[in-house]
Amino acid sequence: MNDQSTVLNRLKSDHARQRDLLDQIAQTQADTDERRDLFTELTKELKSHASAEEQAVYSEMLADPEVSDETRHSVAEHHEIDEMLNDLAATDMSSPGWLQKFKQLDDRYRHHINEEEDDHFPDFAEQIDADMDKKMTDVFDERKQAEKAEAEVTPVKADDAKE
Repeated sequence: MNDQSTVLNRLKSDHARQRDLLDQIAQTQADTDERRDLFTELTKELKSHASAEEQAVYSEMLADPEVSDETRHSVAEHHEIDEMLNDLAATDMSSPGWLQKFKQLDDRYRHHINEEEDDHFPDFAEQIDADMDKKMTDVFDERKQAEKAEAEVTPVKADDAKE
């Protein structure tokens, strides 16, 4: 398959939306409705995206020795980012610590999606044929919608988060 993989393009489109949300949150100040709404939207977006990506793409790529290491790496990063989101949700949005934690999440997440797009997706594209791409796209679209409907902001301090 080439760079025209539908599922990989869907993931890149989500990443663009997520970068935009990160930029918008960075422009907010203190504990405002705008910051809360954007953070809730970002959290639901990131959690549903990660879950759908793991179910649609990573489940297939884990079985492929050519890309299984990259896949495991990305799954581990998803869990790390989820814990960062939960810790951020447990932090007072008006505190200086919230913005510091948000910047760490922003940096970590941008690193993750840049790594996926630049390093992993080209390798994945070589493994995805047309039939697999259709299946992955269908699963991703279905799971993303379902996961987003169920995603929640779940405040858990980093010290209390699962390892």
